[in-house]
Amino acid sequence: MTTPPPPAAGLASRAGLSPATRVLLTLAAAVVVVVGFSLGKSIIGPFALAAVIVIIVHPLRHPLERRGAPRWLATAAVLVAAYAILAVMGALILLAATQFVALLKQNSGEVSSTIDSLTGALGGLGFDLSSLTASGGPLDTSTLVSAAASVGSAVASTATAFFFILVYIIFMGADAARYGEIPPALARAKASTISSLQHYSSGVRRYFVVSAIFGLIVAILDGLLLWALGVPGAFIWAVLAFVTNFIPNIGFVLGLVPAAVFALLSGGWVVALIVVVAYCVINALLQEVVQPKFVSDAVDLSLTLTFASVVFWVAVIGPIGALLAIPLTLLLREIVIGTDPGASWSRWLTGDNRDFATPGQTAA
Repeated sequence: MTTPPPPAAGLASRAGLSPATRVLLTLAAAVVVVVGFSLGKSIIGPFALAAVIVIIVHPLRHPLERRGAPRWLATAAVLVAAYAILAVMGALILLAATQFVALLKQNSGEVSSTIDSLTGALGGLGFDLSSLTASGGPLDTSTLVSAAASVGSAVASTATAFFFILVYIIFMGADAARYGEIPPALARAKASTISSLQHYSSGVRRYFVVSAIFGLIVAILDGLLLWALGVPGAFIWAVLAFVTNFIPNIGFVLGLVPAAVFALLSGGWVVALIVVVAYCVINALLQEVVQPKFVSDAVDLSLTLTFASVVFWVAVIGPIGALLAIPLTLLLREIVIGTDPGASWSRWLTGDNRDFATPGQTAA
């Protein structure tokens, strides 16, 4: 008598899917998920940012709990630290934005003259810039109303996102205390999943700590350089250098361009060239040579995947995706292949060396 196949084998045989079909179905499901993320970016962005902040400050509760502090007090300390990070970042960005508006008003004449000279130079090379010149004419009422409406909408959406971040942090901070006390039976049954999530949290924490340290160093050096050269808005560009340090690979360029432009406006081509060269020496040495060594150890992502993740997440959830590219990519990797014992090859391709640590080398 023939033995019937196991249920799983029976389902596989009835499905009869070829490897190519399975790949296509997987890609189709991935497209649906990405589109859903993009449509819900106003929710996913603040949620992910709040989760990252809670992950960063969560270890602060451990010393308090070891000293016998009640859970509510440890949770309160975590919330205070999370809100302190938000307050400091918000204050720096608001102060820099205020100074930037004042800087534009003070240098409006230089901006206009530089644009006119560049337009004339490009026109002399044969470029037709008549449409750009026409669009730069006097502003009418409808243009001002449209600009005001756009600014108002941006402020409203930012305020809404900030409110959700504050609320998310409260709930996540409280839940994190509960997740730290997993019942022993569940801890044994889900040991690999727990280990994967712990590795993820540790990597995210180390990534942002390393980026913050190097970002502060870069901001101080860049700010002192711009101040010594007399470039207007040195504090603004220092804050920008600190913030863009959290954006892998392309953050250096985003911090350089506006500083070089205002160096050109205030001191001419020589000062602008000095700024570009000095930025390349300072930022490229620290951000592109030294920092990736520490970041690579923290997150175990290949350089190609790191750069691609920035482009991908910005396209999916908007500008905030540049700051959250690394933690979101790490989370996606842990969900898809983090606990799969047969995915060692895939993990190694992404830069994860946990499965291949030598006896004298510990995995991150």
